[in-house]
Amino acid sequence: MIGAIADDLTGATDVAAAFRSAGLRVGLFFGGIDAEDDLDDLDAVVVGLKTRTVPAADAVAQSSGAARALQAHGCDQIYFKFCSTFDSSPAGNIGPVSDALAADVPAGPIVFAPTTPVQRRTVYQAHLFVGDVLLSDSPMRDHPLTPMTDPDLRRVLQAQTARRVGAIPLQTVREGGAAIVAELARLHALGIDDVIVDAVDDRDLDEIAAAVRTSPLVTGAAGLAAALGRAHASAATMTADDLDTAARLNTARRVAVLAGSCSARTREQVARWREHRPAFWLDPVATPDSTALADAALAWFDAQRDDGALIYSTADPDTLQRAQTALGAAHAAEIVETALGLVAVGLVHRGVDRLIVAGGETSGEVIRALGIRHGRVGDEAAPGVPWIFAESPAPLAVLLKSGNYGDADLLVRAAEAHR
Repeated sequence: MIGAIADDLTGATDVAAAFRSAGLRVGLFFGGIDAEDDLDDLDAVVVGLKTRTVPAADAVAQSSGAARALQAHGCDQIYFKFCSTFDSSPAGNIGPVSDALAADVPAGPIVFAPTTPVQRRTVYQAHLFVGDVLLSDSPMRDHPLTPMTDPDLRRVLQAQTARRVGAIPLQTVREGGAAIVAELARLHALGIDDVIVDAVDDRDLDEIAAAVRTSPLVTGAAGLAAALGRAHASAATMTADDLDTAARLNTARRVAVLAGSCSARTREQVARWREHRPAFWLDPVATPDSTALADAALAWFDAQRDDGALIYSTADPDTLQRAQTALGAAHAAEIVETALGLVAVGLVHRGVDRLIVAGGETSGEVIRALGIRHGRVGDEAAPGVPWIFAESPAPLAVLLKSGNYGDADLLVRAAEAHR
């Protein structure tokens, strides 16, 4: 069994979808797992944390705790999942967490492979590309929490760890898994145990996965997770997953959408929704109170004839800037995220059993507010965006979408699927 630890919740859904795409039976747990949780029918267990931007000591403590719990449940391989754009700061948290996991597991050389071809994230000469531009020339350079201004992942990671960082070039990767194993051993002999590995397509990732299939600790994004899942599936007879996503969605017919992301793609998805469907905007400047905002949104929802309704705080950059100037960036975000969590609870109480959520922070707040601990991972509605079926506290089909994921029609398509 593979045990994966993701540093945010939409990242957890992304890696869970990657494992399931390989044919594995996947369970997703939010915040951690307990000793009494039953994992016997799973091939991969994903624990979604919110550790990407917390203080490094907190990220280490939570990640190490999750690793120990996964090992106690019989996971013999730990996969540390970070974002395909290597989101981090000079203080962490990729380096500190991987250091701690290497001490806990314990492991030899650790592969770092953020390449995810379906999202157009590739690594060449240890430099990370987003589409056809370097990471430092992508919109990630202006990220408010983790601005990524250096595309050389060796330098980025070396600033976060006392371990020596090296790299394996694409030429070696394309010589095959055995060549990668040999190069990892050579670097280990030189005292280099954190290794950035080039990859530009799924074939490259399959070679890396072949090299690390039995490694106790592997790190990467969803691309390597999918390849690792394929490697495990080809090495053993897996039980077919009996989860029928279409049938489950066919019974989850009362739909609502919550959107908190202000990314360009989510703005496009919200605009597409509003062309034909009802929507309610949460304005924290006009109503700077989370409870009042939520009450207004739920009252509006109650008045709708169409139960497929969108409640959103998504805003264009100028509107967002005005709210942050008026309220402070942190306070503005807190108001709308708390409101969206309260709205989620109210919607479920009103019988909504299919909930679509856009935005990583929003997803975290919704899961927390609803008290969902875990769910079974179903088919993807878009690459990296799988349906999750929770049974407690109430039966619910949930789609958690990272801000930039999905095409323009994703929200509409997910709301209409199998209804």
